[in-house]
Amino acid sequence: MTQSKQPTIAILGAGSMGSAIGRTFTQGGARVLTSLEGRSAASAARAREASMEDASLDDLVACDFILSIVPPSVAVDTAQRLAPLFERASAQPVYIDCNAINPATVGQIERALEPTRTPFVDASIIGQPSAPKFYMSGPHAKRTQLLADHGLVVRVLDGPNGAASALKMSYAGITKGLTALGSAMALAAMRNGAGDALLSELAASQPALAAWLAGNVPRMPPKAYRWVAEMEEIAEFVGDEFAEHRIYEGAAGLYARLAKDKDATDALERFFSERR
Repeated sequence: MTQSKQPTIAILGAGSMGSAIGRTFTQGGARVLTSLEGRSAASAARAREASMEDASLDDLVACDFILSIVPPSVAVDTAQRLAPLFERASAQPVYIDCNAINPATVGQIERALEPTRTPFVDASIIGQPSAPKFYMSGPHAKRTQLLADHGLVVRVLDGPNGAASALKMSYAGITKGLTALGSAMALAAMRNGAGDALLSELAASQPALAAWLAGNVPRMPPKAYRWVAEMEEIAEFVGDEFAEHRIYEGAAGLYARLAKDKDATDALERFFSERR
């Protein structure tokens, strides 16, 4: 693989995060390719605004780096779909899985790519699309330092493939788990006539927590549908043998409901807007 000062980077997934990363790279002087086949008009518009080029899968596997930023539920399928292309490609790109998946799922992707001898890096993204940090792990993780020269914030972990994803599962389990807990209890309090009292007590005795929930719960509803699979991955990460895995199964169910229940999300918005 040729690693020039201006690498060619493929991004699988032109959602809000993928397109934001694409913009970072293009502004940093890299050429960025993506596939818009089957993508929505909104995704296509985001890709164009980020100066990402629509390309075939054969063109994508000829890039220097491939970043997979897709829904967790299709992370394995995405790698499996590209594996035959890697086998006949003339060069070996570094395949970086950046999805919110647990280490066991990372292992499935690693095994899918192993016969192709494609260098694989386990990565996790922490932060908003406007300012994300990428944690990298595995034997090829140091090769991703080149991406820092093109605007990406890269943190290489001293650990095997799976370490970066373990960090993501743990971090999101706290932050998105707390968002789920605050949403669930606010809705239960409102259903039972204690909403105002809960809000007042949180403001009085837990002001930092009240402010955090007020800043995060109202931003959650548009993303709730994407967090369902992530909560399921976290439940698997915790392990069926531990009772606490059910916390995240419950969070997955809550986010699945909130993705469809506008009355509930409107109630949460009103509830926490009183704190802001």
